[in-house]
Amino acid sequence: MTSCATGHVTLDAIYPFDARGVAKRFRHAAIFGALDALRPGETMRFCNDHDPIPLLQQLNARYGNAVSIQYVQREPGAIVIDFICVD
Repeated sequence: MTSCATGHVTLDAIYPFDARGVAKRFRHAAIFGALDALRPGETMRFCNDHDPIPLLQQLNARYGNAVSIQYVQREPGAIVIDFICVD
Protein backbone atom coordinates (compact mmCIF):
# COMPACT_ATOMS: atom_id res chain seq x y z
CA MET A 1 0.00 0.00 0.00
CA THR A 2 1.31 3.44 -0.94
CA SER A 3 1.16 6.28 1.55
CA CYS A 4 1.44 10.05 1.46
CA ALA A 5 1.75 10.44 5.20
CA THR A 6 5.22 11.96 5.25
CA GLY A 7 5.89 15.60 4.52
CA HIS A 8 9.58 15.05 3.83
CA VAL A 9 11.41 14.50 0.58
CA THR A 10 12.73 11.00 0.08
CA LEU A 11 16.23 10.13 -1.07
CA ASP A 12 14.78 9.64 -4.57
CA ALA A 13 13.59 13.29 -4.71
CA ILE A 14 9.93 12.37 -4.33
CA TYR A 15 7.87 15.16 -2.80
CA PRO A 16 4.46 14.14 -1.38
CA PHE A 17 1.41 16.24 -2.19
CA ASP A 18 -1.79 15.18 -0.45
CA ALA A 19 -4.61 16.97 -2.25
CA ARG A 20 -7.14 15.77 0.31
CA GLY A 21 -5.89 18.42 2.74
CA VAL A 22 -6.18 21.36 0.32
CA ALA A 23 -9.43 23.31 -0.06
CA LYS A 24 -11.04 22.56 -3.43
CA ARG A 25 -10.97 26.18 -4.58
CA PHE A 26 -7.17 26.32 -4.09
CA ARG A 27 -6.31 22.75 -5.13
CA HIS A 28 -5.40 23.19 -8.82
CA ALA A 29 -3.42 26.37 -8.19
CA ALA A 30 -1.48 24.61 -5.41
CA ILE A 31 -0.78 21.63 -7.67
CA PHE A 32 0.45 23.85 -10.51
CA GLY A 33 2.66 25.79 -8.09
CA ALA A 34 4.17 22.58 -6.73
CA LEU A 35 4.83 21.23 -10.23
CA ASP A 36 6.36 24.55 -11.34
CA ALA A 37 8.86 24.21 -8.46
CA LEU A 38 10.10 20.76 -9.54
CA ARG A 39 13.52 20.37 -11.12
CA PRO A 40 14.31 17.79 -13.80
CA GLY A 41 14.41 14.33 -12.25
CA GLU A 42 12.24 15.28 -9.27
CA THR A 43 8.83 13.74 -8.62
CA MET A 44 5.69 14.99 -6.94
CA ARG A 45 3.71 12.06 -5.49
CA PHE A 46 0.08 13.16 -5.64
CA CYS A 47 -2.55 11.56 -3.38
CA ASN A 48 -6.29 12.02 -3.76
CA ASP A 49 -9.57 10.30 -2.98
CA HIS A 50 -10.73 10.26 -6.62
CA ASP A 51 -9.18 9.93 -10.08
CA PRO A 52 -8.48 13.53 -11.23
CA ILE A 53 -9.16 13.11 -14.97
CA PRO A 54 -9.91 16.85 -15.61
CA LEU A 55 -6.71 17.80 -13.76
CA LEU A 56 -4.67 15.37 -15.85
CA GLN A 57 -6.07 16.96 -19.02
CA GLN A 58 -5.10 20.41 -17.71
CA LEU A 59 -1.60 19.18 -16.84
CA ASN A 60 -1.15 17.73 -20.31
CA ALA A 61 -2.23 21.03 -21.90
CA ARG A 62 0.03 23.09 -19.62
CA TYR A 63 3.17 20.93 -19.45
CA GLY A 64 2.95 18.54 -22.40
CA ASN A 65 5.84 16.08 -22.34
CA ALA A 66 7.72 18.04 -19.66
CA VAL A 67 5.82 16.15 -16.94
CA SER A 68 5.39 12.39 -16.99
CA ILE A 69 2.25 11.00 -15.32
CA GLN A 70 2.47 7.53 -13.76
CA TYR A 71 -0.17 5.89 -11.59
CA VAL A 72 1.27 4.24 -8.49
CA GLN A 73 -2.10 3.23 -7.01
CA ARG A 74 -5.52 3.39 -8.66
CA GLU A 75 -8.24 2.08 -6.37
CA PRO A 76 -11.60 3.59 -5.40
CA GLY A 77 -10.91 6.20 -2.74
CA ALA A 78 -7.12 5.82 -2.99
CA ILE A 79 -5.38 7.39 -5.97
CA VAL A 80 -1.61 7.93 -6.01
CA ILE A 81 0.07 9.42 -9.07
CA ASP A 82 3.71 10.33 -9.64
CA PHE A 83 4.22 13.52 -11.62
CA ILE A 84 7.83 13.40 -12.82
CA CYS A 85 9.61 16.48 -14.15
CA VAL A 86 11.46 15.27 -17.24
CA ASP A 87 12.36 18.58 -18.84
